[in-house]
Amino acid sequence: MTDNPAAHHAANHAANHAAVDADALAARFAQMFAALAQNIERVIRGKREKVDLALVCLLSEGHLLVEDVPGVGKTTLARALSASVEAQWARIQFTPDLLPSDITGVSIFNQAQNAFEFHSGPIFANLVVADEINRGSPKTQSALLEVMEERRVTVEGAAHPVPRPFMVIATQNPVDMDGTYPLPEAQLDRFLMRISMGYPDHQAEVAVLAGMPTGQMLDRLPPVAGREDVARMIEFASRLHVAGPLYDYVVRVVAATREHPDLRLGASPRASLALLRAARVRAAAAGRSFLVPEDVKALAVPVIAHRLIVTPEAELRGRTGADVVNDVLAQVPTPQAAAV
Repeated sequence: MTDNPAAHHAANHAANHAAVDADALAARFAQMFAALAQNIERVIRGKREKVDLALVCLLSEGHLLVEDVPGVGKTTLARALSASVEAQWARIQFTPDLLPSDITGVSIFNQAQNAFEFHSGPIFANLVVADEINRGSPKTQSALLEVMEERRVTVEGAAHPVPRPFMVIATQNPVDMDGTYPLPEAQLDRFLMRISMGYPDHQAEVAVLAGMPTGQMLDRLPPVAGREDVARMIEFASRLHVAGPLYDYVVRVVAATREHPDLRLGASPRASLALLRAARVRAAAAGRSFLVPEDVKALAVPVIAHRLIVTPEAELRGRTGADVVNDVLAQVPTPQAAAV
């Protein structure tokens, strides 16, 4: 069989054209990502890194757990995010007497139709704020398990899909633990990331005091992107090129947690999938159509640390899941020229 120069030329031309298209789409993705972040920063000041992580979570079709003290902007972040993407948002205040049906909805008998009708609960929104999620009972917390993984709610045998994009932003206060129910491992594993907002720096807090009240700013926050724009961004990021060595690197990083002496439970394959999805979005947000190892390293702690269970001995020494992830990143060799 002889070589066909014309066929080779056509194939190379098509590959080059596809690369140019991917680069142009990545540039547009980065532009939209930056516009969304800047819009949210009009309300959440001095927290660009946290804003970026929340956007990465949304565009990875993941869920976010924000663990911090009251008053640092956890709910405001969720509201600003939903306002920026022209999405429907709902807030659920978790309390010990909250029932699963208060979240998912109920079927009510319609006498005129002589049939049961499903009345959807607040979970049927694009962005759902689960405020103080650890104050809900385990039975109520479990009402989120199916919808967070499968994007649907099953009531009396009937499946009801939730709108897309769909994201749960849950908050919990790590200080006041009286009357709370810690999230089980299965629930924690369904959150793509866990972050802490932290207190604003001095200048950011002064700007908050000098500016318009947060509620008014949220009401006036203009949408930057529609739901269709977000859907296109999600689709583009999910198809971003990943070189073979980077697949191997992600698996090595996650697998290394299962053998770490300070852990009694390492990360599961779900963590590998989550880290890859988030790294793809971070690469696109940087205007690249391919991944580099730094994308994985930058997101490893917020994506993996909350899935790990530290041994009691290591906990007494002050070790955390984040410490273990940093150990692993220092130990696992970084691939070279992974973007090729």
